[in-house]
Amino acid sequence: MTDETTAPHPLSARFRGFLPVVVDVETGGFNARTDALLEVAAVILTMDADGVLRRTETHVQQIDPFEGANLEQSALDFTGIDPWNPEREAVPEREGLSEIFTPIRQAVKAHDCKRAILVGHNATFDHNFLFAAAFRADIKRNPFHPFSTFDTATLAGLAYGHTVLAQACKLAGIPFDNKEAHSAAYDAEKTADLFCGIVNRWRELGGFPPPPPEAV
Repeated sequence: MTDETTAPHPLSARFRGFLPVVVDVETGGFNARTDALLEVAAVILTMDADGVLRRTETHVQQIDPFEGANLEQSALDFTGIDPWNPEREAVPEREGLSEIFTPIRQAVKAHDCKRAILVGHNATFDHNFLFAAAFRADIKRNPFHPFSTFDTATLAGLAYGHTVLAQACKLAGIPFDNKEAHSAAYDAEKTADLFCGIVNRWRELGGFPPPPPEAV
């Protein structure tokens, strides 16, 4: 946090004072209320003094299916996750989300922001699963905005004419390995690179915040 002699963090004046955190979830289906949350990754972003956005820490948690959770075999085949594999070292939703939320709250404070805002590729999906799990776990201090998100599928459609993550990354010059995809950490980091690239390119073109005069 700032004091009387320290300027606010540059990110506090961007995105309405919200800290962008990129989230990707892997699940046992498409219904956030009934289907299991199996894996969560969160990538925290920061901004330098010149207004350039980049990713920093990645936090990942494997999650046990909640009691009574539905698991669609087609979803498990897609992600390659075996929910009952002990090597996953999965934990209950409350424990896993607490481990994810704690560093996000710390980053919100360190960046002089008001709260976090979820960035995702088809962000509503990730937002719905995250909030449904937080509700089940009775977590009162969810650091994320309750309904606002940034969706890189929409932004990539505008910037690159493609809404599929792998194709948008390739068009943006971001390496993408389809064999690594559908891991929450990999997808979240690629989504973070895509989001930062679009935001930084907008800035280079004269968008907010404008680049310093010598860079124009």
